[in-house]
Amino acid sequence: MAIEVARALPAADVAAVRDLAARVAAADGEAAFDEQSLLNLGGGRPVRHLIVRGGPEGPDGGGPVPILGYAQVADGSGELAVDPAARRRGIGGALLDAVLDGLDGLDGLDTPDGADGLHGPEDVRVWAHGDLAPARALAATRGLGVVRDLWVMTAPAPTVPEPTKVPSQSEPTSAVDGVRVRTFEPGSDEQAWLTVNARAFADHPEQGRMTRADLEARMAQPWFDGRLFWLAEDVNSGRTLGSMWVKISDRVGEIYVLGVDPDAQGRGIGGLLTAHAMAAFAARDLTGLELYVEGENAPAIAVYERAGFHRARAHVQYARTGSH
Repeated sequence: MAIEVARALPAADVAAVRDLAARVAAADGEAAFDEQSLLNLGGGRPVRHLIVRGGPEGPDGGGPVPILGYAQVADGSGELAVDPAARRRGIGGALLDAVLDGLDGLDGLDTPDGADGLHGPEDVRVWAHGDLAPARALAATRGLGVVRDLWVMTAPAPTVPEPTKVPSQSEPTSAVDGVRVRTFEPGSDEQAWLTVNARAFADHPEQGRMTRADLEARMAQPWFDGRLFWLAEDVNSGRTLGSMWVKISDRVGEIYVLGVDPDAQGRGIGGLLTAHAMAAFAARDLTGLELYVEGENAPAIAVYERAGFHRARAHVQYARTGSH
């Protein structure tokens, strides 16, 4: 089976991969790729794109389907998807093997192992979104085990704001002594946010690596609303202690990023910022709430559970036995 490998995709292939992702999501009820992978389609990060193409006619005879399978490898992590109408043909297995084996032997590779976002076979991990049975079965055939568990927590949309719990953003103090909360100011607060985010997520393989370009790419998305992005600051020094970033899409409110500086943890800042988010959600006509959190992050899970969230499903990351 021919697998094309590329460092960058032309616009037509970017559109084709997005179409593939939409077909997979419609069939599986789960997104095929995470947000960063979709942003990577347009460039900006060193990644490898793996493509399996079909013939002039689609697998169901209904028209051209230029891409039947796609995988992406970046920062030692991979994702892959196969067109629902082209499954059970070995495409998924071939892409998975190429990802796990470091793409050895495929055309177009002239970069040393570990460069250009590609790690060696012992390092590569593969995401399975939704922890679906077909993905578990494929992983089992390759001797892969779960090495990471990312929870999706959901809650009903709040309907009544609780102003007594959320101070005015113009007030210098709040429910946490010596802390004020204000909205993020584009053009002024990027570095402050990057600093506290890096500290809060120092051990996180994705969030802790966020760059200025990553931040700006997200701020350029249609869903970005600066009114739903808060910083918690020390009243005296002005130092940023934590942040809450909220995303609203298709009437679903998401706690997108909540981070607290390790030196400021235990002061109730996470709960304070969550209260701001919940009040903002209550002021909008939403159908529900969601967030993502590492399954082993007990302190964060406790904050979210107190806010009414519960575990709904999970995304898991697989790796070869002994590679974690």
